Amino acid sequence: MLETMLRLQQQLNDETNGPGWEEGLTNRGKKIDWRRCIWLEAAELVESYPWKHWKNIDAAPDYDNIRIEAVDIWHFVMSEALRLNRLEGDGDISKLARRIAETESYCDFARGALKRPEDIYKQIATVESFVAALFAQAPIEELTARFFDVAALGELDLNTLYSLYVGKNILNRFRQDHGYKEGSYLKEWEGREDNVVMQEILAQNRGIGPEELYAKLEAAYPGAK
Repeated sequence: MLETMLRLQQQLNDETNGPGWEEGLTNRGKKIDWRRCIWLEAAELVESYPWKHWKNIDAAPDYDNIRIEAVDIWHFVMSEALRLNRLEGDGDISKLARRIAETESYCDFARGALKRPEDIYKQIATVESFVAALFAQAPIEELTARFFDVAALGELDLNTLYSLYVGKNILNRFRQDHGYKEGSYLKEWEGREDNVVMQEILAQNRGIGPEELYAKLEAAYPGAK
């Protein structure tokens, strides 16, 4: 599953940014900064907690959104890992997958052994530790280890991360095919965000394949009506 996700992310980046994106530029000359992408998504994840002492102080964490934000972060973590893997070596994705899979943190994550702290401020601290590793230019193994801690905040394990990632990967392709980069894409689908629609399709169609998911997104998209 890990290698499949890495290969899907490589394919998505190749299609979206053009071959050679690992050098830091898209085929349109736009600079790519995966680490900035990661910390901004991490900030959005923190916003899912009622951390503000002046607003909604009795609210509960939005764990549904935490799961979605974690999957978004995973896209960028894998992209950064793929970039470093290409710059540091031959870019062999199978070797990269083994490199991550051999870490203790991955093994704990894969068997669902990582648990979120009960205290929400400790949960937020987990995200901040991940961001600290990011800013410290942590190697692939450390960066992915801290990510798995973040994913556990949404009670994700390898199977759920894989399912949601594949769903979001197809949604990202759908977005690109329907004008996301040009600004014409509709993210709100009759009052619901496209992420929510995608999750509903996954929940209602266990074991759905990528092509069938794409077709169901096409049928639900208001821009096609």
